[in-house]
Amino acid sequence: MSTFVKIKAMRDSLSTSELALADYILNHPGTIRELSSQRLAEMAGISQSSVVKFTQKLGYKGYPDFKFAINDSLRHEQESDQPKLHGRISLEDPFDTVTEKLLSSKVSVLTNTRSVNNQQAYEQAEAMLQKARRILICGVGGSALVARDFSFKLQKLGMAAYAENDNHIQLANVANFGSKDLLFVISESGETREEVQVTELAHQHGVMIISLTGYGQNSISRLASVKLYTVSDENSARLSSILARTAQEFVIDTLFILLTQASSKGRKLLEASNQAVRQYRSRN
Repeated sequence: MSTFVKIKAMRDSLSTSELALADYILNHPGTIRELSSQRLAEMAGISQSSVVKFTQKLGYKGYPDFKFAINDSLRHEQESDQPKLHGRISLEDPFDTVTEKLLSSKVSVLTNTRSVNNQQAYEQAEAMLQKARRILICGVGGSALVARDFSFKLQKLGMAAYAENDNHIQLANVANFGSKDLLFVISESGETREEVQVTELAHQHGVMIISLTGYGQNSISRLASVKLYTVSDENSARLSSILARTAQEFVIDTLFILLTQASSKGRKLLEASNQAVRQYRSRN
């Protein structure tokens, strides 16, 4: 994923000094490769140690690694032949422009979400789901729709998974969970009060936790054994929840395919489920 996209995705979790540095980098991307960490700190008005800590927070080993990533991101942007369509949809946009902007935004979100999740994280999540005795999938708002979809998919594979968006019921269930059970939490912000509470309770009980949140550090992902991320940096009220669900669905669909590939028993159960639906449709 582009370093610039990564910085934008983490803006809400940055401190005041980190935000000042982020703004300088985004506004002067071409100058970074010429600056030492000390000089960049002076230009952004922060300490040199803050620069180094910021690059590590982004996932780089240090400032040299960060500069290399900046150069790589700039090169990819220069080589791209794709038209730069802004994702914001206005009230005055005609139909063709609306569909072009929406498609462009969705492609960008899917590409960045794919880039930010590595194979190891997916494989760890798949293994945990496979061995879990019970799986509770939590989400509120738009994330609750994704949670329900994921529960249906897992049920087709014969897994004891269910989705719940009522916080009281979530807490009541997790209170009886243990180390063999799993909580899968979906929250774009990673700070949804209800989901933070249930994640904290699950952590206290030693429950396995998989988080699916927006990219960056947040209260929910900090408690998770496996952290999966989405990237949807669109602030438009018209697109934010749409793009978040698009990214979330991409991640759960990837997990569903991995689980299907890994389990012959699951594939048989999935086929049985599909066959039952086909037979019902043929009779009606």
